[in-house]
Amino acid sequence: MTRNNLLVFALNSSRALGERVAESMGTPLAGHEEREFEDGEHKARPLENVRGRDVFVIQSLYGDSEQTVNDKLVRLLFFIGALKDASAARVTAVIPYLCYSRKDRKTKSRDPVTTRYVAVLLEAAGVDRVVTMDVHDLAAYQNAFRCRSEHLEAKKLFVEYFASRADHELVVVSPDVGGVKRAEHFREALEQKTGNPVAGAFMEKKRSAGVVSGEAVVGDVEGRVAIILDDMIVSGGTIARTVRACHERGAHGICAVATHGLCVDGADEILAVAELEKVVVTDSVPPFRLHAGALREKLEVLSAAPLFAEAIKRIHSGASVVDLLAV
Repeated sequence: MTRNNLLVFALNSSRALGERVAESMGTPLAGHEEREFEDGEHKARPLENVRGRDVFVIQSLYGDSEQTVNDKLVRLLFFIGALKDASAARVTAVIPYLCYSRKDRKTKSRDPVTTRYVAVLLEAAGVDRVVTMDVHDLAAYQNAFRCRSEHLEAKKLFVEYFASRADHELVVVSPDVGGVKRAEHFREALEQKTGNPVAGAFMEKKRSAGVVSGEAVVGDVEGRVAIILDDMIVSGGTIARTVRACHERGAHGICAVATHGLCVDGADEILAVAELEKVVVTDSVPPFRLHAGALREKLEVLSAAPLFAEAIKRIHSGASVVDLLAV
């Protein structure tokens, strides 16, 4: 497909991120209209001819004070349907934060598997491809979709950030066993980038009836700067537990890193501990819930817009997206 055949839309709730992606691509966002009706219903339509075009729609699926997660998902579904009805040749949903991805398997009797249900909804609306970043479980995400699914990683952004500040021995800490593989990949990339040894460790974590326990840390953090890596920060409780454990075991400094900074109400208070020196997230979710205070001052937001821009260009031209995972 030619570059002239490409259109990039961003729904209103993700407009700021969409503009950053479009700027990185050197192309303007395509025009669209969103209307609200008195009874709470809504509609969205493209204002440009999409017939035979290669169309990308940016919509990050997190809840905020204006729209719930479900609102944003439904709006995305309806807009995809409108694009397909208007004869778009191909529609790719670019979803920096994919909602409901944490419930990817049954853990109790008659449990839902919402990752798969979201995939079914997107496919039913007519989406041809989905692009997201650092989902909770990559295998579950890839198995849920029957259409093409692309997965990006913020690892390179984090490696470049910490490699330029690596003036002390480092240890990458996973806050639970489930994140060990993610942390190990980051540790290897950081070690390769800096040319210096980077240690690894992980935190014991047990969850029963919503109560989290476990205090053991496997690995040596004493005298090192601990980088706690997770896919997302929600309440901040998991990070706070790990911060306390690393501090008690003699960490020289402690930073928290997560791709998606959801940071629900109260997270700023939970994470406003003196031992936590820096919190690094991407702009997949804007930090609108974090008010002025200790945590906001520690916060560093890295833009993933250039990464998504490059992915869109590669998908449009038929080039490899997997190559973007290399550090």
